[in-house]
Amino acid sequence: MTNLIVALPKPEDAKGIKNVLVRNGFHVTGVCTTGAQVVSQADGLNDGIVICGYKLADMVYSQLRECLPERFEMLLMASDRLLKECSGEGIVCLSMPLKVHDLVSTVGMMAEGIVRRRRKARLAPKVRSAEEEALLKEAKGILMARNHLTEGEAHKYLQKCSMDSGTNLVETASMVLAMQKV
Repeated sequence: MTNLIVALPKPEDAKGIKNVLVRNGFHVTGVCTTGAQVVSQADGLNDGIVICGYKLADMVYSQLRECLPERFEMLLMASDRLLKECSGEGIVCLSMPLKVHDLVSTVGMMAEGIVRRRRKARLAPKVRSAEEEALLKEAKGILMARNHLTEGEAHKYLQKCSMDSGTNLVETASMVLAMQKV
């Protein structure tokens, strides 16, 4: 589920956009009328989309974009005249007057992009620090010497113990080292 925050200066307009999105299967996390409200809500979330107009009560879209966490995208809704002046990374523009189909398909496309980035980040290999690598190497060394295992076998043993105990590989290696000291 992608976090959606609707930010428009008029509360009735923001609620109208929210209702359109909800009717089309989206979950709207919040409705705001100021940039400060948007930033406050976004700070508690990992990522998402801010759907906003050109100008809010306390800031314009570009100021809001600068204040948002990096993993947030912005869908800017404004007239063609204003959109010609708009630019920025992570900003998708939608021309007013708004067509429901355009709004729904654009939000859907942006949400899919966020889901793909989440999946890619989750599947990316974890980078271990030099300290963690040294810990793993030391634990494997102990297993290799004590149990006459190859490095690959020692690594597989640590992986199996890690999965069986529900801990990560580094924690399992720490346990092996702690048992060595006893």
